[in-house]
Amino acid sequence: MATQNRAIRTRRAILEAAATVFSEHGYAAAKVADILELAEVTKGALYFHFDSKEELARAVIDAQAADAPPRAAQALRTQEFVDLGMVFAHRLTHSVLLRGSLRLTGESGECELNRPSPYRDWTRQGTALLEEAAGQGELLPGTDPAETAGLVVASYAGVHMMARALDELHDLERRMSALYRHVMPGVAVPRVLAALDMAPGRGARVLAAAAGG
Repeated sequence: MATQNRAIRTRRAILEAAATVFSEHGYAAAKVADILELAEVTKGALYFHFDSKEELARAVIDAQAADAPPRAAQALRTQEFVDLGMVFAHRLTHSVLLRGSLRLTGESGECELNRPSPYRDWTRQGTALLEEAAGQGELLPGTDPAETAGLVVASYAGVHMMARALDELHDLERRMSALYRHVMPGVAVPRVLAALDMAPGRGARVLAAAAGG
């Protein structure tokens, strides 16, 4: 058991070190030597867990979904739709794995890392919530759930890219709050819109409530 726990800790240390290096330098410029130094492991330990730099990058991308907290159910499905983004924005400012994952999914290059997968997952989740919201009478007539979810995901990616370029990821939650406050009036009926919490800090509040805090 002790050996197994040590292996789990080593794998996590390698993943977090890789995410840090990928986040700072991108996939092509990332050096395995830098990952080894940051993780404080040997090359043999790294290749015991991951066959290549490409496999390690895929594992960082996959961690985006694997580390996601359980969805906190809300009476309004439109609130859950907003919460998806606000919780992610909060986690992104605190998780190097998410930052590395998002840097990789936003890049293009010769190496195939299944980069579209997270975007498709986010869009599917958002579409499903908005379809439920439509069934509960929360959406304005003519609102297309798939179109709206896709637009928000694309906008989210652009907002994140700009915040990272300006070295202002610490401000991401406020930027995402602004995005939802501009988008949701064209999506939710007035009575629902008035009830939505889209303020900065919403992500932290949802996670705290889910944890019983």
